[in-house]
Amino acid sequence: MDDQSKFAIHAACRNGNLSTVQSLLNVDSKLSKRKDEDGRLPIHWAASANQFDIVQLLAEEKGFEVDVQDDMGWTPLMIAASVKDCEKIVDFLLSKGADPNEKNNTGQTVLHFVASKNAIDVARKLVDNQPPASARVRDKRGQYALHRAAAIGSVPMINLLVKSKSPLNATDQDGQTALHHAIAEGHADAAVALLKAGAETDKKDADGHLALDLAPDKEVKKYIERMAENEGVEL
Repeated sequence: MDDQSKFAIHAACRNGNLSTVQSLLNVDSKLSKRKDEDGRLPIHWAASANQFDIVQLLAEEKGFEVDVQDDMGWTPLMIAASVKDCEKIVDFLLSKGADPNEKNNTGQTVLHFVASKNAIDVARKLVDNQPPASARVRDKRGQYALHRAAAIGSVPMINLLVKSKSPLNATDQDGQTALHHAIAEGHADAAVALLKAGAETDKKDADGHLALDLAPDKEVKKYIERMAENEGVEL
């Protein structure tokens, strides 16, 4: 059997060919548990291609594992939540009992990916889920989802994660807090949101830099200082 036919179901999931997936499963139901050369099962490809009907079909297969991981440790939920307009599949996987606190090989949970993508609606679903997605999981680089949200400058995501009890002043492996990331990327409003939440300004990173030292230009620094003063936050 050549690779093309061996992994035909994976291709059909990727391409959204529901009838082909059905036909292949009718011939051999074990195909739903076959890993391809990328270490992925058909469910992973269906989730990545945002193919709801195929995800639903695969979930009906005997022995379906909702949190099955590919070779990189990604679950279908992690993959789906990283895709645009994925809410339907995310809702479905959560309804099937998907665990939002599973970690991949680099220690990241679905909340890390959602924070990176600024998918605020999905993030709300995850933290409101039972069990809720925890904002208190640190990946292997020492980063929480909050570090990701700060790096992309998402004020709504920052506020949600802080409300969800994310550690505010935790440092990653480079000694940087979320505030360091926000300021280094020039996201002044995100920095102000962190300051209002109680972010500490006296923490130095591994290179001895305060967060404010990392401002890309004087304008960003001045804006943060002015806004902090308006909010009554001491720098």
